[in-house]
Amino acid sequence: MATKKSESPKSGLEVQIDPDLRYEQAVKELEKLISDMESGKFSLEETLLAYQRGAALLKHCQGMLAQVEQQVRVFEA
Repeated sequence: MATKKSESPKSGLEVQIDPDLRYEQAVKELEKLISDMESGKFSLEETLLAYQRGAALLKHCQGMLAQVEQQVRVFEA
């Protein structure tokens, strides 16, 4: 199974997102990451990793939404 890779230019760390991850699951994970980051329970390093994971999840969700938008345009044409 292939995975999407998102590399952070600041840290060089690679975040992998399963391309089969459903939109709803990605949003739920993103919301939890945000909540955990806002609660202050992460160390600085954990916060950075959570931010990178969140950015990759956001990119994944935006890509999925763009695909759906394209499909809607095709149906409306």
